[in-house]
Amino acid sequence: MLSFSVSRFPSNHSLPLRKPSPATNASFRIDPPQDPYTPNSISTNTHGSDLQQSASSSGDGKVEGFRREKASGRVTGVHPIQGGGGVLLGRKNKKAKEKIYWVCSNCGYTAGQWWGVCRSCSVSGTMKEFHEAKSSDADSKVHGFAVLEDGVGSWLPQQEGELRPLRLAEVNRGLDHLHWRIPLSGPFGNEVSRVLGGGLVPGSLTLVGGDPGVGKSTLLLQIAAIIAEGHNDGEASPVLYVSGEESIEQIGNRADRLRIESDIYLYSSNDIEDILKKVQHLSPGALVVDSIQTVYLKGIMGSPGGIMQVKECTSALLRFAKKTNIPVLLIGHVTKSGDIAGPRVLEHIVDVVLYMEGEKYSSHRMLRAVKNRFGSTDELGVFEMSHSGLQAVSNASEMFLSEQYLDSQVLAGLAVAVIMDGSRTFLIEIQVLIKQAGLRLQEHAVFLNVVSGLTLAETAGDLAIAAAICSSFLELPIPNDIAFIGEIGLGGELRMVPRMEKRVSTVAKLGYRMCIVPKAAEKALGTEGLEKMKVVGCRNLKDVINTVFPNIMKRSK
Repeated sequence: MLSFSVSRFPSNHSLPLRKPSPATNASFRIDPPQDPYTPNSISTNTHGSDLQQSASSSGDGKVEGFRREKASGRVTGVHPIQGGGGVLLGRKNKKAKEKIYWVCSNCGYTAGQWWGVCRSCSVSGTMKEFHEAKSSDADSKVHGFAVLEDGVGSWLPQQEGELRPLRLAEVNRGLDHLHWRIPLSGPFGNEVSRVLGGGLVPGSLTLVGGDPGVGKSTLLLQIAAIIAEGHNDGEASPVLYVSGEESIEQIGNRADRLRIESDIYLYSSNDIEDILKKVQHLSPGALVVDSIQTVYLKGIMGSPGGIMQVKECTSALLRFAKKTNIPVLLIGHVTKSGDIAGPRVLEHIVDVVLYMEGEKYSSHRMLRAVKNRFGSTDELGVFEMSHSGLQAVSNASEMFLSEQYLDSQVLAGLAVAVIMDGSRTFLIEIQVLIKQAGLRLQEHAVFLNVVSGLTLAETAGDLAIAAAICSSFLELPIPNDIAFIGEIGLGGELRMVPRMEKRVSTVAKLGYRMCIVPKAAEKALGTEGLEKMKVVGCRNLKDVINTVFPNIMKRSK
């Protein structure tokens, strides 16, 4: 209890003909557990009836106003009492605050304050700040596991009788492990099945992550087509493909480009409850959601992609998959560091986490599992992105080996190693830098510049860079109607690059007279549109110099 008094004394400069105002004492008591503005908490002692009436009427009005403000939840300020010279102090009501917590991006550990090093995984610099607004009504919170019971729980399979623990023998009784999984047929399906551990498990929740444009949507659309074509001894089953980022017309255009004509239903929505209600009428063989960062659950604070939305939406889909035995495949965005966007707990909720990898200027894609509750995480799938979609690469060693020549000068500095990735064997070529061009550049400094400030990242510019260095060293200009396309290995050999036909066609349209390419590309290119341009194939850098500077190489000999 807090009490204090305010005294008012007569002025020393009062007129002599006027009676001085009597001294006034006001006492106030504030008791936090009770209403501080009850009439009993204010007592005023005066020696004049006028002052008593003024303080009484003014104080009652202020107290009544304070009660109304407090009932409405407004912050109360300081109110003076007229005539008495005292003040009433109002206690401020606390507003609803945001809950701030820190989540480790590496292991998902949650703490109420920031730590420089995660107390769970001991990794430094991984604690990220998240905000969650507190709801005034605790009963209004919605959770992913409860949305099924409230919205679509009536049509879900119901468990008969009381739940009880089952023996392992009872669980496995009558289960055919050979035909339990959903098979994915064809070369493409076999490559995906290798990564999944033998096929898609019914009732599983699979998350696929990867960089933008790497082919995640194409991968799942092709998987959906295989499932819809039929499984379990030819039994066909429709697949529902839901996108929160694209319209159904855009998805249909991609399916047409991939020549997919399977029984796939397309739907565009961001509401999880709406999506699950649409599934009720189809009973699909699989559900695809593109992507988990674009969907939301009503009643959950935050926008789609937030930590709480992602967590609760994934929980709802997990509950749906386990209840209906329908496999669910999710697409997840990734951050700049390559991790799946959102909380790390997302990867703990799902059953399988797949990452799709690929270089920006390469047509090859790799699919690997970083988490798999139904198989090994050591398997690797290799694909090649083409105009008609992802194609399985039967001999993955072709990606890592250059063309072999019997010429010992070309083979100098090259060796082949045999490595294992999961159950697959790869042949990898090891190269050592040696002088393969016949030019002695050891005592020369080389300065390279790309015009207009561009950054050259893809390997197709290797041959042009080498030709420019040779031109500068020999002090002979290269004719301005010659273009170069190709990658150069450390052994001096020329290698193929993606989209060779489109590159050569562009050079021909611009009026170039000659285009130098790797020997393997010369055989693969057609003649349509190349009537006015000569395509010259070279095996190594020496052949290029002989073609561009024939007289100089003869003199050097």
